[in-house]
Amino acid sequence: MFHSFLIKYAEIGVKGKNRYLFEDALIQQIKYGLRAVPGHFSLSKVSGRIYVECPEDYDYDETVKVLSRVFGISAFCPMVYAEDKSIEGIKKKVLQYIRDNYEDPHFSFKVDTRRANKAYPLISMEVDAMVGEAVLEEFPGTRVDVHDPEEVIHIEIRETINIYSKVIKGAGGMPIGTNGKAMLLLSGGIDSPVAGYMTAKRGVVIDAVYFHAPPYTSERAKQKVVDLARLVSDYAGPVYLHIINFTDIQMYIYEKCPHDELTIIMRRYMMRIAEELAVRNECLALVTGESIGQVASQTLKSLYVTDEAVKSMPVFRPLIGFDKQEIVDISERIGTYETSILPYEDCCTIFVAKHPVTKPNLNVIKKSEENLSEKIDELVKTAIDTDELIIVGKHKKNEE
Repeated sequence: MFHSFLIKYAEIGVKGKNRYLFEDALIQQIKYGLRAVPGHFSLSKVSGRIYVECPEDYDYDETVKVLSRVFGISAFCPMVYAEDKSIEGIKKKVLQYIRDNYEDPHFSFKVDTRRANKAYPLISMEVDAMVGEAVLEEFPGTRVDVHDPEEVIHIEIRETINIYSKVIKGAGGMPIGTNGKAMLLLSGGIDSPVAGYMTAKRGVVIDAVYFHAPPYTSERAKQKVVDLARLVSDYAGPVYLHIINFTDIQMYIYEKCPHDELTIIMRRYMMRIAEELAVRNECLALVTGESIGQVASQTLKSLYVTDEAVKSMPVFRPLIGFDKQEIVDISERIGTYETSILPYEDCCTIFVAKHPVTKPNLNVIKKSEENLSEKIDELVKTAIDTDELIIVGKHKKNEE
């Protein structure tokens, strides 16, 4: 069993004098994620390196699963310690490490020693040579290749002697909370959960809003969105999900506006409501899952008319240049795809026009919206005031 994990990061390393702020944020995100794993994990930061010390009998697979989803980690390495710090102790531990982790040691390798503790009596090259010789003698199927080895045996000589060879890919990006907060328009489809994931990957805290239209959309459709928010929260941390009852607004638009403009007008009111929720919850932007030309409401002209409804903040569309298969590939990788394709319709698909306008004229749309002037403000206020808040993705803190 591995004693600890060495955490590696990429972008954080170029943050100059502010790097410690990003390191501290990353440590907090790791601590938060590991609450889901039984046992007490201890984190430390030494000379720009972050270590996760593991308890006895911890769940290795669950720990790896958590660390692989923490934004800001580019890679992480499970390590063991050599309690005997002599060269004989190091050799013995490396040989045991190979036996434990390689069923049939037939590979090229090199030993890479870093001697941070300059008081150690041997220099790095001497440790490399002596350990490498021991590996060759113990495992005849191995050979040394210093230029392009199949395996690298890393030895770090610090206050402890750290040994590792496995490098597990992390989620990359920036730690959650280092780049503000945004409001995600979350539907039950494939695209918006991926948009939330990609925005969170840049260090943005995600709140979300879902527009529910009972009885036209079922409780199963609502639960589907809650489940998607929970899956996104595996990467993004807790998601504050706002459920907005959109039925009366939707029916009023349906009664008063041309049917080929229904989608664009409903979308504009969703954006207005999302913006108001964003302002109330100190979000700095809206996030949607649209990509150019995917459907009628996502033509460049439609997106322009949609955005005009938002007055106080930018609208981010991280999928804007992706084709559908690229989005599907990401959704499969992050685990949202199977939930997204469950056959429970959301309010957008229920009321979609047979022949929606693809090149809406802003002035024409505004003129149609004048038909709503009698009741729309009241309906919007009621929808916001009756917002149902669900907090998803909270981990229960382990007993300490």
